[in-house]
Amino acid sequence: AGCLLRSNKARPAVELLAVFTTVPDRACAEKIAQAAVVQGLAACVQQDSVHSTYAWQGQIHSEPEVRLLLKTTAAAWPALQQLIARLHPYELPAMYALPLAHASPAYAQWVLENTIKK
Repeated sequence: AGCLLRSNKARPAVELLAVFTTVPDRACAEKIAQAAVVQGLAACVQQDSVHSTYAWQGQIHSEPEVRLLLKTTAAAWPALQQLIARLHPYELPAMYALPLAHASPAYAQWVLENTIKK
């Protein structure tokens, strides 16, 4: 039950998603962000500096990362997931998508128009 966009045209409902992943640095973040937007797989990508503490291979790690928030549609999610996996440097990258509820109609339309390749 994410945000469903219905236009007055004969267009099917569109579910908006917020996709998250973390990468080790700004260069990697920008590479993924640019590719996602240029290929029409995300309308917008935000980058935030974060500090992550996590267990990996029997050890506790604590290090800076960059979190990406990619705004997209459910239809674009499979291809976006493949793009992130291909460009991501981690052996096991965190990639997950959450449905966006209650987005304004104008914003939802903007995401749709900038996510589907013409």
